[in-house]
Amino acid sequence: MAISSAGVPLSRSCDDISSLPGSAGAATSGGDISSNFADHQQPRRRPVKRTCSAPARQQSFSRDMCHAAAETYLLTSLSFTLLSYLGVGYRWITRLLALALYAMLLMPGFLQVAFCYFFSSNVRRSVVYGEQPRNRLDLYLPPSLDGPKPVVIFVTGGAWIIGYKAWGSFLGLQLAERDIIVACLDYRNFPQGTISDMVKDVSQGISFVCNYISEVGGDPNRIYLMGQSAGAHISACALVEQAIKESKGESVSWSISQIKAYFGLSGGYNLINLVDHFHARGLYRSIFLSIMEGEQSLKQFSPEILVQGLSSQNLASLLPPVILFHGTLDSSIPSDASKTFVDALKRIGAQAELILYEGKTHTDLFLQDPLRGGRDELFEYVVTYIHAEDQEALAKDALAPPRRRLVPEILLKLAGRVSPF
Repeated sequence: MAISSAGVPLSRSCDDISSLPGSAGAATSGGDISSNFADHQQPRRRPVKRTCSAPARQQSFSRDMCHAAAETYLLTSLSFTLLSYLGVGYRWITRLLALALYAMLLMPGFLQVAFCYFFSSNVRRSVVYGEQPRNRLDLYLPPSLDGPKPVVIFVTGGAWIIGYKAWGSFLGLQLAERDIIVACLDYRNFPQGTISDMVKDVSQGISFVCNYISEVGGDPNRIYLMGQSAGAHISACALVEQAIKESKGESVSWSISQIKAYFGLSGGYNLINLVDHFHARGLYRSIFLSIMEGEQSLKQFSPEILVQGLSSQNLASLLPPVILFHGTLDSSIPSDASKTFVDALKRIGAQAELILYEGKTHTDLFLQDPLRGGRDELFEYVVTYIHAEDQEALAKDALAPPRRRLVPEILLKLAGRVSPF
């Protein structure tokens, strides 16, 4: 069993979570961690090997409550604003009810993951990376920082409306158990921000990680970018936008050469092809166009369309390898969305690969399959890819036990049937 830096047994995929300490002091505050990255706009002169540059101070319970209250107020006010856009519609109301039922069925697993998220000493929550209210990220650190570790920057999904950094907690906890540091980015959602705000936030979060991850034991030369659903779209936009900037010689705060590979899970990359599809599924055209800043901006925020102009500018060589994952039964974003993006990348000479999972839906790959336990094909692929040049890490991966089931199979099947995604 893995041992944390505090000497506390940590579970593999939240196994034996009852052995974790039950006090709120076990989790380190974002405000305290962010203070250790003080003035991150200025270049660092002295890298720190294992820990932050100042001793981490534990957040008081009252500060935790104040932070939770502020976020609750913000989300409540934004929810009422969102309702003014939605109005009363049959499709979105039924999907909202389905989402509530879906979450209830998976609650046994969610509660176990939440316990690890809030009480594991290896999770650093709400690290500040920018000036906007949602410019926060969660860090998931391996039990042992005995050398520079590879890093995954993960951008969560949520239909550009309900995304939140904690949605990536299960993935973060699991990858950290495999000696991979994970930074889950939060970003402004609609109506707090539109797509350009989201891309800007994500790009700023990537910049922060690229420039300062070495201070918590990360390897700045082994950084991987990963996004899921809407997060895959936003992160792909940020990646392509960065390539265009670098090709023009513009001043940038991070280099695309630091990204070893891009993993896109169940994403959509050509918005023009998806407007009608989303409308039929309850994300109405008027709302979607408001999120994307009007019909005239759809091309600007469609990575598939943007890369088609890269060949003439010789930009294909700037892009890292792109690996896309998609379920063939995904009804939220059809798997053809990933296929056409890979085809567009290959046409300009970029390195791209599509991995399809037969019979998998939009949420199977990211939620139901991990909660099911055992060997997860997608998870193992990502870990093996990241550790491909590290024989010692590969040997440890081969000995890793299968993950424990967190939700009974009958609840997983029922959740799959009522899923609104």
